[in-house]
Amino acid sequence: MVNFELSEEKKSKLNWVRYLAVRILSRYERSDSYLDKLLANELKNNELTQQDKALLTELINGVVRWKLKLDWALTGFYNGDYQKCLNFVKNAMRVGLYQIMFLEKIPAYAAIDESVEIVKQIQGERTAGMVNAVLRNLHRNLDKIRYPDREEDLVYYLATVHSHPKWMVKRWLERFSELETEKLLIANNQRPYIPIRVNLLNSSIDKIKYLLDKNNVEYLQYEHLLQTFLLKNPKFDITSTEMFQNGEITIQDPSASLAVMLANPTPGYKVLDIAAAPGGKSFFLAELMRNKGNILAIEKYSSKIKSINEGNQRLKLPIIETLVEDARKLRLHEKVDLIFADLPCSGLGTLRKKPDIKWKRDTDDIPKIVELQKEIISNAIRFMGKGSVLIYSTCTIEPEENQEVVYWLLDNYKDLQIDPAENYLPKEVCKDGFMQTFPHIHGIDGAFAARIIKV
Repeated sequence: MVNFELSEEKKSKLNWVRYLAVRILSRYERSDSYLDKLLANELKNNELTQQDKALLTELINGVVRWKLKLDWALTGFYNGDYQKCLNFVKNAMRVGLYQIMFLEKIPAYAAIDESVEIVKQIQGERTAGMVNAVLRNLHRNLDKIRYPDREEDLVYYLATVHSHPKWMVKRWLERFSELETEKLLIANNQRPYIPIRVNLLNSSIDKIKYLLDKNNVEYLQYEHLLQTFLLKNPKFDITSTEMFQNGEITIQDPSASLAVMLANPTPGYKVLDIAAAPGGKSFFLAELMRNKGNILAIEKYSSKIKSINEGNQRLKLPIIETLVEDARKLRLHEKVDLIFADLPCSGLGTLRKKPDIKWKRDTDDIPKIVELQKEIISNAIRFMGKGSVLIYSTCTIEPEENQEVVYWLLDNYKDLQIDPAENYLPKEVCKDGFMQTFPHIHGIDGAFAARIIKV
């Protein structure tokens, strides 16, 4: 294992942000941790400027997003067996090559020199010389990189050029056309926006629009939910702003907000929110209910409950109560008006924001996830009375986790029926009675939601 502890003398010779990127990427590869957790821990470092944090986020997410394409290029130019190369050295080369290939504002010589220096300080001159040779050779010959032949092996070509696992590409080609599959792959690799939703109980759309304009933030207002703004590369941390800390806005993707709109909650409702962390849907439900009624937000892990409680206080939403409980074992003494079940899923609709999911997931995961979904939902519907509403939602685009679970539910519980999503949401985000969004079609996260009523 590589020792990342450096003397002060060695530290002084490094670009600290790029060194951190290599260190985090190496830790990510040798652990089960999710990338966003490792990055979040490092972003708490007060010695990093906002510009440093932005570059660190870009490097880490970018390298993981384009990992397969980067490794294809490096394998072709590495003198020896690239797979046997130390992970730390691989990541130093990936960070350098990512900047050369995708970050036009950073000079190639700077990207190369910094990667070489990192390796030199940790591994020595000889390995650093190899890294220097590989990256400089690649920089001179980027247009000569030969990718798999599209005509001979379409899956291999698309997987390599668009940096997705082959099993994922194959699955989508079987479901979509070649053109649509490639559009989806391209959309998954786009840099994510930051979605903020205005809390209309504490602020107004016009006020937030004024503050964004005043701070020269580039944004789009989401057409189907005007209180949502999609921010592009703000020059500051949105969570450190007064409008966030005062509870005037929260971060929530439009796909999640649409699922809550489908719930159409009424003030005074009794609501059960299952697997509620980090709390965004509970928050929007409370806002739509105008803080009248009761929402019980349950989450299996106590560590995740903290984010819901903090959000309640920040957004001033006292009707939300929290409970640490496994949704499969939950017992309630009374029926509820609405169950919001945003269940664990493969997350394949969120690859733009969470690129590591591409490499964490495998085709065998989906059947296991489906069994968990069925187990949770079978317990949850026991708390529905006549006329109660169930929202079944996920952040994936896979039918097995979405439509097929709903149809299974209807087959096994004859007193349940679908209430078409088209009755509550714009037709552009609906299909076959369900809410369905796709990154390459709607420009937001891929997600699914079904509104089911007990008759």
